[in-house]
Amino acid sequence: MKILAAGVEGSNPLLNIIIFALFVVITLVIVFRASRNTKTASDYYAAGRAFTGPQNGIAISGDYLSAASFLGIAGAIAINGYDGFLYSIGFLVAWLVALLLVAELLRNTGKFTMGDVLAFRMKQRPVRAAAATSTLIVSFFYLLAQMAGAGGLVALLLGVEGTGAQALVIAVVGVIMIAYVLIGGMKGTTWVQIIKAALLIIGALAITLWVLGKYGFNFSNLLQAAVDKAGKAGQTLLGPGKQYGTNGTSKLDFLSLGIALVLGTAGLPHVLMRFYTVPTAKDARRSVVWAIVLIGVFYLFTLVLGYGAGALVGPDAIKKAPGGVNSAAPLLALELGGPVLLGLISAIAFATILAVVAGLTITASASFAHDVYANVVKKGKTSPDSEVRVARITAVVIGVLAIGGGILANGQNVAFLVALAFAVAASANLPTILYSLFWKRFNTQGALWSIYGGLAVTIVLIVFSPAVSGKSTSMIKHADFAWFPLSNPGIVSIPVAFILGWLGTVLSKEHDEKKYAEMEVRSLTGAGAEKAVVH
Repeated sequence: MKILAAGVEGSNPLLNIIIFALFVVITLVIVFRASRNTKTASDYYAAGRAFTGPQNGIAISGDYLSAASFLGIAGAIAINGYDGFLYSIGFLVAWLVALLLVAELLRNTGKFTMGDVLAFRMKQRPVRAAAATSTLIVSFFYLLAQMAGAGGLVALLLGVEGTGAQALVIAVVGVIMIAYVLIGGMKGTTWVQIIKAALLIIGALAITLWVLGKYGFNFSNLLQAAVDKAGKAGQTLLGPGKQYGTNGTSKLDFLSLGIALVLGTAGLPHVLMRFYTVPTAKDARRSVVWAIVLIGVFYLFTLVLGYGAGALVGPDAIKKAPGGVNSAAPLLALELGGPVLLGLISAIAFATILAVVAGLTITASASFAHDVYANVVKKGKTSPDSEVRVARITAVVIGVLAIGGGILANGQNVAFLVALAFAVAASANLPTILYSLFWKRFNTQGALWSIYGGLAVTIVLIVFSPAVSGKSTSMIKHADFAWFPLSNPGIVSIPVAFILGWLGTVLSKEHDEKKYAEMEVRSLTGAGAEKAVVH
């Protein structure tokens, strides 16, 4: 396989564009059909709570299995072996935290957004403003990763080398994403995610079986082939330490990454919002179980996809391809099935990006419209129609910002960018959610300190870390203002956010025991949750 100036030999740009366009047209038709029933705020934000547990579980897996899971992790395993697979482990184990601690309780307590839960027994306006701020920032970080994945993927498929042309591609992805959200709301977005999850898992299964078939369905033979292809450094693919482990700092960086991945899922706003699209708490639990099974199976596939790309394509060819590390899975498809399989797998990756960015955009716009506009600006005195109108306007603004950020982040490993989003979510959101649900003494000042403090510490540490400057792999390559040694700040920022939440609480005399008792009963039993449904 040759990496050419205009892409990869054997790729058929016209075929790829046709498959892309076909997927977009089909999903837009589905979104249009779903939008006919989007009439109320509950329809727009929570799909009318009409999805079953299994349907929502498939949609959650579609929302969660992002470009990082498909493109980033496969590439990380192909290049770094064992250390790359640790992303899969972290992303999967994180679901146990979501299942055991937050899924059912959030569904019972809230209405549309994370802010509903955090503000239940606090002062409404400041806490909702803080929750919306955190939601917007986490969503923006996650959007950066998806847009960067889109740029790299289409660069590979269409032979788009220039930064200007790749920027145009990212803009087109952003426009389609905005269309999904404006037209279909949560219902249309959910159906796109269900379709995309099915396509992604079937596509990954097909390639996994194909790769294993080449090596007599013997995984050891596949590993040996990957080691042989990598040359002198081959043996390092099979054990820890290739990416994290050369010195004390990199080992600490790995620990920090692991903590952020495991704790981040339970604080991701676009995942939390999916719990409101089912009618009961039981369905919320069932949906998480379905999601865990589907996501777990997919991450086992990534092990074969990654090592398969390493064995059949080779780390050097992957690094030289347009899109770099993120091109491993498409290059493997090209090696196995030629231009047709490349086009199909790339269309699935494109669908993955579109579905996830649509979910992120509707979450961020709903948080702004419901928490900031309706409850902070209008103090709860607004009509559902005007709230939904503001959500749609916000979706356009977020889409434009995501396009700009995606152009800046183009070329970064998307799994790494998503890990930064997880660090922000685990630092700003998770401490506040857990304190709100389980600590009777927790109050408004504690919530504000943990959210804003967690956000500030995490963002400052990211900005002044090697992730942004100081290395050849940094976002800003020709500058060095990094003084924090770790690329992922979770090991520092998460404990600091928990401490700030505790400190803010004990330094304030505010305490509403009666409201906590009401919240505890509602979160555990669901009694009163039906009042949250807006018709």
